[in-house]
Amino acid sequence: MINRRTFSKAVGLGTGATAVSLSGLGTDASASAAPHARPGGGSQAPTVPAITPGTHTSFSEIKQVKAGVLNVGYAESGPSHGPVVMLLHGWPYDIHSYVDVAPLLADLGYRVIVPYLRGHGSTTFLSHHTPRTAEQSAIALDVISLMDALKIEKAVLAGFDWGSRTADIIAALWPERVTSLVSTSGYLITDRKMQAAPADPAVERTWWYQWYFATPRGKAAMEDETSRLALCRYVWTLVSPNWAFDDATYNRTAEAFKNPDYAAVVLFNYRWRIGLVDTDHRYARHEKLLAAQPAIHVPTVTLDAALDPFTAPPGDGSGYRFHFTGPYAHRTIADIGHNLPQEAPTAFAQAVVDADHLPSTGADGPGRRPGRAPRRRRTAVPPGRGRPAVRRGGPRPRRRSDWR
Repeated sequence: MINRRTFSKAVGLGTGATAVSLSGLGTDASASAAPHARPGGGSQAPTVPAITPGTHTSFSEIKQVKAGVLNVGYAESGPSHGPVVMLLHGWPYDIHSYVDVAPLLADLGYRVIVPYLRGHGSTTFLSHHTPRTAEQSAIALDVISLMDALKIEKAVLAGFDWGSRTADIIAALWPERVTSLVSTSGYLITDRKMQAAPADPAVERTWWYQWYFATPRGKAAMEDETSRLALCRYVWTLVSPNWAFDDATYNRTAEAFKNPDYAAVVLFNYRWRIGLVDTDHRYARHEKLLAAQPAIHVPTVTLDAALDPFTAPPGDGSGYRFHFTGPYAHRTIADIGHNLPQEAPTAFAQAVVDADHLPSTGADGPGRRPGRAPRRRRTAVPPGRGRPAVRRGGPRPRRRSDWR
């Protein structure tokens, strides 16, 4: 799920992040901010209307499309020719984290795509020969392949947990595919070598399920459907202490955990992060690039949930601010836990709209002359080939990597 690095050591870099504590109406948090000028247009970001969390309970339709190694299940709403927003869920969650966010954005004219990640819901592998791996770059390439399959040139990417990490990776390696970024908990790209160092005991205790998954006992729990569903529900209660979700809310999401590849994907991902399983050779080059902790240049809004146990004090984004070099804003959402978009849909949707109205850095990051053609788009390619755009800016500070 989260970030052992920032939880164990809050780094005050004094980089000018805008930290805003937002209290909400009911259990939602209102995230309205000062309007930003749209590049070249001077338009203001609209204010997202407040909605009570849980107003919507389902999507009208789940579509399927072959993309890369997957047959991806996804929900879609909004006008087909609107600017695209891709909403990416985390673990242990599914597309229902965005069941209230999607209609808010669709009503503002966005085309909203909410995919099940590999191993979740109706997303399946096209071949039984494909290894059920889940490296961070594999999941990012799944999203690139989905964008290609849907003929989406670029999109606003927004996520939390696994979704934040995936969006961060695409923004770092393929910035020409990203209009802007909303990343809950900030910079979550994992450097596996940094995972080897132990953290404070209290922090290690917070990651109990990751150590559990490293054992035969944890593996057996994930592979047994009844135990798996009980474990995932228990995680919800720990990481969202203020969220009074009911059985129906959990059960709608838990259907996605019955995917036949769910246990294999989740176990691989968490074991891979701590070096218990090796990187598939097809993703090795991408993981080498990500180990360098590339900066993110696209316009970005980062969010911290104040009640998320993985949010490091003081919750102002200062510990990861230096990773974001383009137009930037940060918000702390008060009284909200880990599943931020479902607990505070108005706040999350407003962050998406405001990120979309931050000044543009251009297709290839800051410095591209206005009106100059962007670099040729790099579409999804078989892992290990292609040339992701990575900018190295000198040595990076030592830091613990992210564990979400």
